[in-house]
Amino acid sequence: MDYKLNKSEKLRSRIAIDHLFDDGVSLMAFPLRAAFRLRPRGENPVQFLISIPKKRIRKAVNRVTLRRRTREAYRLNRNELLLAQLEQLDMGVDIAFVYLDSKPAPYSVINEKVTTLLTRIAQAAIDQSSTPQENNEQDC
Repeated sequence: MDYKLNKSEKLRSRIAIDHLFDDGVSLMAFPLRAAFRLRPRGENPVQFLISIPKKRIRKAVNRVTLRRRTREAYRLNRNELLLAQLEQLDMGVDIAFVYLDSKPAPYSVINEKVTTLLTRIAQAAIDQSSTPQENNEQDC
């Protein structure tokens, strides 16, 4: 299994980020919020970004630590929870993880919440892809 995170998996496009927060769906698992948007599969099935607001976490050292913890939890859990379902559905997803708490959380909590969010995103992708197919079958 490949656990590498490539630069191409980071969500950097301003247009894609705007679409993500304007048209996307938001899920909560405190202390994280995940906004996601399903899209046709492109070069990368998943692109993500992590936001740790300076307003909530004032010290840069703590923001960097939380960003690393979130990235590590995502890197370890994305393969079994998200990528397999998206490959079957031939879809892609953009994800933004936003940290909500004002205190740094330990890695175990962040890992658990990232796992929960990825599972819920995969389930939402399955639900959303099955809904149009059922509507098309009823029309025939």
